[in-house]
Amino acid sequence: MKKVKVVQTAGRDNLGSFAPDFARYNDDILFGEVWSANDKLSLRDRSMITVAALMGMGVIDSSLKYHIQNAKKNGVTKEEMVQIITQLAFYTGWPKGWAVFNMAKEVYAEPAAKGK
Repeated sequence: MKKVKVVQTAGRDNLGSFAPDFARYNDDILFGEVWSANDKLSLRDRSMITVAALMGMGVIDSSLKYHIQNAKKNGVTKEEMVQIITQLAFYTGWPKGWAVFNMAKEVYAEPAAKGK
């Protein structure tokens, strides 16, 4: 696998002046180091794991939508996402499955970003 540097600015953009250390941990450590270790575990796999973890914890908000969009960008197909959510619904709760399916349906209806 070829290593790709992941650049994230959401921490600094949203919390930089309020919680600068947290913003740095998010942008530089979580994404800049952990997600950038994609020569060891692919971005596609990291995306699937992250969606599963967030759904399992019941984090059904904009952060999950971001990671579903990221999964799509990282090559997770609609069919694969459907299978992921279906399997997880049995283990994490059927209502979570419904909520996440509504979010995934939105994301996979969006046209793919150009150049990505």
